Order: sequence, then structure tokens, then C-alpha cells
Amino acid sequence: MTKPLRLASLFLFTSALVAPSLVYAQTAPSTPDTTGTPSDAAAVPQDQAAPQEEQAPDVSVPGGDAIVVTGRRVNVARDTPQVVSVLSSADIARTGEGDIAGALSRVTGLSVVGNGYVYVRGLGDRYSLALLNGSPLPSPEPLKRVVPLDIFPTNVVSSSLVQKSYSTNFPGEFGGGVINLTTNSVPKESFLTVSGGVGANLVTTGHVGYVYAGGGHDWTGYDDGSRDLPPALAAFFASGEKISSGNVDTQAIAGQLINANNALVQRQSRIGPNWSATLSGGTSFPIGDDMTLGVVATGGYSNKWTTRDAIQQTSLNSDLSSLENDFRRVSTDNRIVANGLLGLGLEYGDNKIRWTNLYIHDTLKRARLGLGKTNNNAVTDVMQQDTAWYERQLINTQLVGEFKFSPEWSLDLRGSYANSKRKAPNELTLEYVRTNVASDLYGAYFVNRLNNGNNGDAHISYSDLNENLYSAGADLTFKPVTDLALTAGYAYLKTERTSSRRDFQFTAPSSFPTAVGMLRPDLLLGSAIIDYYNIALIDTNEGAPAFRAELKNHAGYGKVNWQVSPELSLDFGVRYETAKETVVPVQVFNTPTGSTAATNLDNDYWLPAATLTWQFRPDMQVRLSSSKTIARPQFRELIYQFYFDPDSNRQYRGNPLLQDSTLVNSEARYEWYFAPEQRLTVAGFYKRIKNPIETFITGSDFVTSFANAPRADLYGAEVEAVKKFALADWSGSNFFAERYLIAIANYTYTQSELKVKAGDQTRMFAASSTLATDYFQDGSPLTGQSDHLVNFQFGMEDKASLSQQTFILSYASKRVTSRGLANSGQPDIYEYPGLNLDFVMRQGVKIAGRQLDLKLEARNITNRKQKETQTLGKNTVIYNNYSVGPTFTFSLSTTF
Repeated sequence: MTKPLRLASLFLFTSALVAPSLVYAQTAPSTPDTTGTPSDAAAVPQDQAAPQEEQAPDVSVPGGDAIVVTGRRVNVARDTPQVVSVLSSADIARTGEGDIAGALSRVTGLSVVGNGYVYVRGLGDRYSLALLNGSPLPSPEPLKRVVPLDIFPTNVVSSSLVQKSYSTNFPGEFGGGVINLTTNSVPKESFLTVSGGVGANLVTTGHVGYVYAGGGHDWTGYDDGSRDLPPALAAFFASGEKISSGNVDTQAIAGQLINANNALVQRQSRIGPNWSATLSGGTSFPIGDDMTLGVVATGGYSNKWTTRDAIQQTSLNSDLSSLENDFRRVSTDNRIVANGLLGLGLEYGDNKIRWTNLYIHDTLKRARLGLGKTNNNAVTDVMQQDTAWYERQLINTQLVGEFKFSPEWSLDLRGSYANSKRKAPNELTLEYVRTNVASDLYGAYFVNRLNNGNNGDAHISYSDLNENLYSAGADLTFKPVTDLALTAGYAYLKTERTSSRRDFQFTAPSSFPTAVGMLRPDLLLGSAIIDYYNIALIDTNEGAPAFRAELKNHAGYGKVNWQVSPELSLDFGVRYETAKETVVPVQVFNTPTGSTAATNLDNDYWLPAATLTWQFRPDMQVRLSSSKTIARPQFRELIYQFYFDPDSNRQYRGNPLLQDSTLVNSEARYEWYFAPEQRLTVAGFYKRIKNPIETFITGSDFVTSFANAPRADLYGAEVEAVKKFALADWSGSNFFAERYLIAIANYTYTQSELKVKAGDQTRMFAASSTLATDYFQDGSPLTGQSDHLVNFQFGMEDKASLSQQTFILSYASKRVTSRGLANSGQPDIYEYPGLNLDFVMRQGVKIAGRQLDLKLEARNITNRKQKETQTLGKNTVIYNNYSVGPTFTFSLSTTF
């Protein structure tokens, strides 16, 4: 092992402070108010008016007529019937973030966990729904429900809407909220933007890391064929034979699996910098007198390095008094993302047709070395080596039509196809053992005798996932009078997934010489050694190596949006959903395995929702909302198949007996819009969840699985304040004439409790106990839920020219990542996200007559660490602990 990676300290100082103005979107004054509700102009003193109002964001959602900003609808967050936050393209740009996940982390009640997974109000990813232009997206990650949003660069998105209260035009799988991304459509004017950036992380860049050769084109994120199935392995898969039958020449297969390119981890003294490049362009063409065709295209590439020096431990004891495993693991990840978007938009009159094509290719190449103890053995050292290649791809094409036939009638049509893939070939794990026993001739050396983990081990896995998603929908809106809108809609969704994982273990006979076990991996498992010493393969997953899953969903809804009086509005409706969800093993062998690990759920629901808004003053209003929603178990949670999560160093396996969860949601909210782009909101919310799906750990191999807890209650409150200060009022200097100080603060408090009592049952596949108390503790919080979420932004902005300097502070309190070991009485495992401080500066500069956008970013200035522990009394188990490190990025862009 290397010495611990050194950390650098950071001193950043600046005299400029800023913050982006989030959530607000405005239209320029247009038609007079016809609803009888006083306008903002009447409610706000003229001397508090913003000097420049922003253009309304482009938002495309199912039944989206209610989101349109016209006439008196000056503020989207205030005037839509539901509780929403909208980030326009300008708002997203002000955050300085390079991806949508980062930008959304600034919205009240939202937090980002891991690699871009957005949680709403502290609830896990299963309770957050992601849409693209109103259509659902598949996930390329087998362990997650939604697409990791950090793979969406901000330059392909024109707006992002977060809706926290349920309305029946959205899918019934709605827990904490829905996130809808709207892609670019018809540009207002032609443009061509070129940008590039370079960055460094103080823990990774220029420091020691580990790499392996892989293929010759790995820097592109695409395999050059080096990881294709070897001929003998491909022939074995095609044969349908079982290794356990004794009819397979496993030595021929084993001899082709390992080579220096995939098994030889090397020390690299200096890891290179991060860099990225993007090219975006768009234009529009008039067609006839009243028709415009727009084209938007974007292509981007990023290459990022991350090194983690992690402490990872586990314990089998109920009091955590001793460690079963105690490792220090250093891993280096090279993540390469390539993305492209082609959008065509046709506008004529009030009608719009949008055809969006999105491509994202996201690859993670990992090399890792670990040194530690296993099996509570304080003497023997164990060295582990891992190499892996995770290649994810998402292709999405969708067609959306928004038609307004008359002031009374409008029709929205949507159709979408998406395909996601995840390939993980050659996941290789090796284990060498040093006994440190004086009587052992080889006790001072690391040896791998390939004897199933007793004195060395070697595993290799091949997994493949393919998912197709088809969706369609139609929404018809009729406005018989100005203050009443009646909407009816239908939605169809079909998801098909095939998932396979083949796991093999190299095993040597008892006569295998110890001295040979000292060879490095590519020589130890080379064809010559395998043939000479009769090293064989064992298929460790013959029971259920492949599954096919399908979800068919039909839904119809009706919704009424009624402006009862100038002060009172009501939005209510009901949605009816039917869904058939099946998961069945795929017979890959000639002799069926007879696996019973299958799921067949066939449910239907009536899902009502209502929101009442009382605008008791022109600048103040109160909202009351209530709804019923559901949360279905995801394919990954149902498939009785192992998956390894490299981020958490955990192995997962599904439970085919999971059931749907149902949620009852209610909320009360006070909103005060005391000036344009300024407000104060206070809200309280409550959720009752029946059969929530939670994770737990079982077995001496610490496998994480899933089960339905009987019930959970969640309640909380959130507050947000946005205030702007015109600096021209404080100083006579021309420098401050167009500058504003902006302060944005939001805080969310959430409490959740599992309700489990003696005698409560749960359903667990292949388990000896069905008592819920053996898996869950009464009063424990929901997985992934933080009690406290804080976002604070403070800084300065000049809207007359591009000049923004932003300090962004965020905090999330501890949250449960998994339950303790089942049946042991162990405490839960907690993650401590802690405090994070960022600084972003954007400045427009002119060089050689060319206007440039310069951006400087300092992320994680306080060097927040990743910390995940399990504690009981004075005993603590460190599940995952490493330094993230501060990151600095410089980027430059120009538009032609």
C-alpha cells in the first residue's frame, strides 16, 4: 500500500460576494389583468421594482397549460396551482454548476446524494421522479430508480421544474416530488458557443493513484474490443451447459479471461487534471408567415479523475465490539462522459412541436488496492485488488406537440422511446494473504493459493443490463370560461428490462504450490499456469443468472383548475392507474434451474389530489394540499440477483416478495411575495406511508437487501427567504450602479419514524423469519432522510453585464444509509454529509474584440469528508470514510 495521500489546505479570499436568484421567472408586462386579481405592479412599490425582468422559462410537462405564464401570471412559483420551483436557463447559469444535479441542490428541500441522485425533502431516490419534457426516463443504474442527474449538462436544459405537491397530471409514483427537465427548443436568435474548462482536485490531481491499462481507447470512454467476451466464454454461454454438470472444459475458459491489460494494477505517481469541452449551436428559420423552425445541437465531453483513500469496516457483533473486516482501500476512478443533443422545434401561432434526441454515454474505469484484516483475524494481512469498467449509455427520442386550437381548447400529445444499457465486463477481484506466522515458510509474503478465500481468492464477473421504455400520453384542456379549466388525460408506459450477471471463481487443487501463488495476477492466472496446475472455474451463480422484468402501466385522469374568486383558486382531480409488474428468471441453461424467485404484481389505484390557494392579499397567499400516491418496488429491488455497488463497497440482492407502498400526503404553505424576485415562504408537510421499502443487511457476507416495513410517518417544515439589495442606494460609485446584493436562505426540517410493533409481518424471499421486528426497529428514521437541510447563498450580481460572484453554503445532517445486520440488534448505519462551501465567479471580459465568459469555481472549500459509520456506545464501525478534497475549475466560453 502507498502512504496516505496528502491533503492540501486552501486559503481563498475575495471581496466580492454573490448569489443567483433562483426560482423566479417573469414576463414583461403585457395584457391587462382580466381575472380581477391585483397585479404585482399594484402590490409592489415602484422603487422596489427590479431593473430588468427575466424572460419566462420554457416548461414542458403533462397537462402543461397550467404552467403557462401569461397576463397576470408574473411569477411562476406564485401563480401556478401547485407548489413548484423553476430554474430557468439563466438561473441554472448563475449557480455555476456544470450539471443539473448540482443546480438542483440549491432548491429548497433538495439534496444530492452520491453521483447525482437528487432526494426531495430527504426522502430516498425511490420517492423522487425524473421526467424529460414530461416523459419518463429509464435509469442506466441497476441500483437506482432514476437517472443520475449529474449526467445532464446544464447547456442542454432550458429549465428545470421541481413540483413538491402532487397533481393528477403526473404519474402516481410520487413521493417527495417530481423533477421535470425541459430541453432547448427554438432559439430566439442564432448562436454558436464554444467552451472548455480545466480543473484540479487537491486530493487527486498531481498525487499518487492507481491505474490499469485496459483498452487502447479507454480515454474516450468507449471500449476498443479488449473487453469483448473471449471465444471460449462466449461459446460456453451459447451452449446452455452448466459448469456443475462436469461437461465443460473450464480450463479453456479460464485461460482466456486474465491478461496484463485487465489484471495488472500499477501505481501512477501523478494523476492528471480534469478537463471538458462543449460545442453548442442553434438557429431558427422562418417558414411562411406564421411558422418558425428551430434547430439546437449540443455536444460535450468531460474527463474527470477521482482518488479515494477510504477506511471501510464491518462487524458481526450486536455491540460492535470487534471488527469482522477492517480495510484501507485506495481507489482511482476515471470518469468519462460524452453527451449530445439534437432538438428540432416548430412553432406556428400558439402551437409548438418539439422533437428531442438525447445521447449520454457515461463510463467509469476503476482500479483499487486494499490492505486489511478479515474474519476477525488480528494477525493475517489481506491484500485485495479490484479492476472494473462500468459503461452506461442512455438514448432517448421523444416527440411533443402542444396545440392551442382556440382560447377554449388545447391539446398536448407526447410519445417517447428510451433505451438504457449498462455493461460491466471483467469485474475482477483478487485476494492475496500474508499470514505473518514465523513457522510459515512464506509467512512474510503475500500469497494467493486460489482456495476459495482461505488463503487467497480470485473472482471475475460479467454483467449486462438492457432496458427499453415506451411511453405516450395525451392531455385535452377545455376552458368554458376564463376562470375555469377542465383537463382530461391518458398516459401509457411500458418498461422492459433484461439483466444478467455471471460470476466465476478460480479454484486450484490442494496440491497447488504456495510458491506459485506469489506470482502477480496476470501470471498467476495465465493460461500456462492454469493448464499445468489444473486450475478450474466455479460458476457461483447458477441458480438465477438472468432475469426479465416488465412493467405495463395505463393511467387516466381528470383535473379541474378553478379560479373561484379573485382571491380563491382550487385545483383538484383524480387519477386512475393500473399496473402489472413482473420479474421472471430467464432460463439460460439447457436444464431449467426451477427458480421460484419471481414477482407478479397486478394492482390498480384511485389517486385523488387537491390544492386550495387563498390570496388574501395581493402579495400574500396560503396553500393547502392533500393527495394519495404510490411507490412501486423497482426492478432491481425485485430481482434475486447479486449486484456490487463500487461506491459503497456493498453487495445487493433483491427480494421478489416486495409490495407496493401507498402514501397519503398533506401540506400547508404561507407565501409572501413582497417584491419582484423576492419572497418569504413557510410550509409544513406530513406523509403517512404504508409498506415503505427499506434496506437492511443480512448474513456474514453483509449483503444488502430490501423489505417492506409495516408503516412510516414523515412530517416537517421548510422556510425560504430571498432578498435583494440595490447597491446604487448605498454608494454613489458607478461601479455599484447596476449591482445588487442577493441573499437566499432555505431550511428544511424533516422527521420520519418507522412504525413497527410485535407481531407485524413482512415478506422475505428465502428467509427463515418473516417478523418485521427482525429487520426494522420501531422509531427508526427512513433510509436517506436527513433531519436538517440548509442552503444559503449570498453575493453580488450585475445584470447589466455578466458579473456574478457567488458563495454557496449547504448543509445536510446525518441520514441512515442502511439498517444494521438483521436479527442482531445492531444500530443503523449513518452517513454524515455535513457542511459544504462553494464559491463561483462568472465575469464577462472582452479580449481582441471578442466577448468571453470566464468562470472560476472553488468547490468543497472546507474539505468536507465522506463519513459513514455505525455506532453503539463507545464502539464505532467506520463503513466508509475518505477525503473528498477541494476542487478548482477554470473555464472559458464564447458565443458567435
